[in-house]
Amino acid sequence: MIRTGMYIVFGYLCGSILFARIFAALLQKGDITVQSKDGNPGTANAFLYGGLWCGLLTLFGDLLKGFVPVQLYLKGTGLDSCRMQLTFVILAPVLGHLFPVFNGFHGGKGIAVTFGCLLGLFPDLCPALILAFVFLFFSLVVRITPHYDRTIWTYRCAAVCMLLFVKNIYIIMAFLAIALVVNIHMRCGGGTKEKCQVRILWKH
Repeated sequence: MIRTGMYIVFGYLCGSILFARIFAALLQKGDITVQSKDGNPGTANAFLYGGLWCGLLTLFGDLLKGFVPVQLYLKGTGLDSCRMQLTFVILAPVLGHLFPVFNGFHGGKGIAVTFGCLLGLFPDLCPALILAFVFLFFSLVVRITPHYDRTIWTYRCAAVCMLLFVKNIYIIMAFLAIALVVNIHMRCGGGTKEKCQVRILWKH
């Protein structure tokens, strides 16, 4: 129990590291949270306002801060022997990213760190592949804009797919909790929200 608690805290603190702000500062791109409309210190704005390298480094960092805590925890426990504690270990880095202690509890949307957490379940890649498929579907096939709405619908649809295709109940519970928290966080967030648009790309 103590070990699980340590990994939950470790995961939260890892999630609280906002690489978008760090790499934007290192690359002298300014404060992307000030430049962006939504003030979001996440991967999407790192690409939009920090450029390619800032975006790629942020993406790698956000994936890693989800991957490392989950993978290290499973190294000592094993996926088959995990129970409810696994749910909280998966959830912790995402909570850290959404409510980072190092940034006044104002964080990003969480797609990249969620994907990192699911990659941390390796060799079980089914949950990560589901999230990747849904996100790419809403980006490349049926494109939902702005990114705010695409994120919300990605989590909602991925949650349904997890229920259908993932066998581990604790992984399902973790993702449902993540999807719920992300949706509430984004719905309650401030900032100007653009009108949602849906386009089928092959018709344009």
